[in-house]
Amino acid sequence: MGAAFAYTITGTADFDSKKVSWGTFTPSGGSTGGDIDTLLATCEGMELQYTGTSAATDAASITEDFPCAGSAITIVTTADTAGLWFAWGY
Repeated sequence: MGAAFAYTITGTADFDSKKVSWGTFTPSGGSTGGDIDTLLATCEGMELQYTGTSAATDAASITEDFPCAGSAITIVTTADTAGLWFAWGY
């Protein structure tokens, strides 16, 4: 089995003229990240946080310049380290 990257959207909300969405990311099989579709037309920012009991040696990062299209936000993670994401925009 090769490297795989999965994500979920666990919630969305509207705040006045802004929208937010959030969920989880799960790289596996040696994967070090992938693309997340935030459901936002334009993403103005995103936060990433690892979950689990073991400490990751490197912080997860985002390889986009904000603002950007929210349909394919590329993130880079420590191999096989899952976490949470939170994005905002409109």
